Amino acid sequence: MPLLQATLMQGRTQAQKEAFFEAVTQAAMQHLDVKREQVRVMINEVPAEHWCIGGQSVAKIRSNKHQT
Repeated sequence: MPLLQATLMQGRTQAQKEAFFEAVTQAAMQHLDVKREQVRVMINEVPAEHWCIGGQSVAKIRSNKHQT
């Protein structure tokens, strides 16, 4: 029974997450030869304030882009 995890920045809609769940489930069924009911998918959502790129939080990077 595969457990597939994805870490994403917060901000996606529930519809986007549902589509992701379906696509990942289909991929697992096709490539891992498992049944739909065996697949588990988990999204870990991280706020932009907790996601860092190049030493700065994404929240700060976004804030700086809006100021220019």
